[in-house]
Amino acid sequence: MGCCQSSWFKGTRSEKNRYPQTTGLNHAPPSNGTEAAAVGGGDGGGGVPAFAEFSLADLEAATSNFSSEFIVSESGEKAPNVVYKGRLQNRRWIAVKKFTKLAWPDPKQFADEAWGVGKLRHRRLANLIGYCCDGDERLLVAEFMPNDTLAMHLFHWENQTIEWAMRLRVALYIAEALDYCGTEGRPLYHDLNAYRVVFDENGDPRLSCFGMMKNSRDGKSYSTNLAYTPPEYLRNGRVTPESVIFSVGTVLLDLLSGKHIPPSHALEPHNTSSLEGKDANQKMLALDAGSALDMIRGKNIHLLMDSHLEGNFSTEEATVVFELASQCLQYEPRDRPSPKNLVDTLAPLQNKPDVPSYVMLGIPKHEEAPPTPQHPLSPMGDACTRMDLTAIHQILVMTHYKDDEGTNELSFQEWTQQMRDMLEARKRGDLAFRDKDFKTAIDCYSQFIDVGTMISPTVYARRSLCYLLCDQPDSALRDAMQAQCVYPDWSTAFYMQAVALAKLDMHKDAADMLNEAAALEEKRLRGGRGGGS
Repeated sequence: MGCCQSSWFKGTRSEKNRYPQTTGLNHAPPSNGTEAAAVGGGDGGGGVPAFAEFSLADLEAATSNFSSEFIVSESGEKAPNVVYKGRLQNRRWIAVKKFTKLAWPDPKQFADEAWGVGKLRHRRLANLIGYCCDGDERLLVAEFMPNDTLAMHLFHWENQTIEWAMRLRVALYIAEALDYCGTEGRPLYHDLNAYRVVFDENGDPRLSCFGMMKNSRDGKSYSTNLAYTPPEYLRNGRVTPESVIFSVGTVLLDLLSGKHIPPSHALEPHNTSSLEGKDANQKMLALDAGSALDMIRGKNIHLLMDSHLEGNFSTEEATVVFELASQCLQYEPRDRPSPKNLVDTLAPLQNKPDVPSYVMLGIPKHEEAPPTPQHPLSPMGDACTRMDLTAIHQILVMTHYKDDEGTNELSFQEWTQQMRDMLEARKRGDLAFRDKDFKTAIDCYSQFIDVGTMISPTVYARRSLCYLLCDQPDSALRDAMQAQCVYPDWSTAFYMQAVALAKLDMHKDAADMLNEAAALEEKRLRGGRGGGS
């Protein structure tokens, strides 16, 4: 497309890769020779904002003053650290975890820990995007995942259980997330369980970043039922990288069984003499007659498997996961596999790599409107932000061809019968467009465009919208880019590209286009040419 290529064709824009200035605390991020991963950092973290400090006022506004109606914690207000959903002014949904001051009395220590986690950016994580320390408040801000937790889909489902291929995908994505975190120097994950695995707008499983952050300054707070804690935690109260692998084993049992079965980890390799000297909790764990580990030792895989799968799983694949869970649940930490071992074992088992997660979960495909641009919005900008194609149609009808002025200069010799036919085709297209007969409008506008004597950015914009309304976003994007070629500073061309890009799930590029369009409108209002809305 030459000079009219959008940022979609120009490649990734350069992004600032440094910590923003923090406010309120006069606290600088820890200086360790590394920089925070901003948008697009890590592996596939594109579209995630750079980590930053939020004001308490922003988070109160986003959560309706921390209303109980916004709580998404599994235990509601009874959770030790309540999690809220919220929506920022730029329309981005967020998850906000609220700690007590007693958990983190030192604001600098809390901020240091948050900055450490905030550097991580990966497509397998629900990434941490900010924090807030204001008075007694200790808050973490993360990407919001709208499709519930693994626990909800496994233990409390209503319409359908998770199919076997999706369970294998969940296991692999957890392993990939932990492997990435380990390579970035953050190998500890606190309290890993099925409630920490969340599903994004596309149904892809992600590991909540909240687990990368200690529950308290001493790191000894462990909110999970003791039946699921690693054996070494009962001895010394510390989480180690090997402890995380033990917790992976418990999640693998969840995926196999569809139940939250506690492993009987207090038994040291196969004898009960180890019960002597144990406290009541440890004896209770050791004598759990229904423990999953007993079934693992007996190789009773079919007894363990989720009956709701109705046999729709590969016994060979299930056996591999079964044996991997057994390795993860070894009593001695040194006998457990590494995250890389987990990835290497689980990756070959993936049997539906081309099927989207939302299909396997049985949820509708998500179409998200791009975030509100940084500049003030015109009616056209507002309609495009809301993906309101009906409103866009009304605006283009009202605008008519006033933005085409000066784009064509015709000589007397060019005013031929062919020209009259071409203008008649455009007129028929305009009538069909007004009457919402979009397929006829496409045909008529195509006749006008194919002659090539006159070039109209408005016709391209109108045909672009017709393609969107006929569910052809690729063609819509091409027409919007052609409109930009004809009229490089026309905001409507950028707005139409933004809508088409959003329809193509290219939300970062769509947001960029919205901002460029709004900036062009602002420039026009200051006296430059450009607009159309």
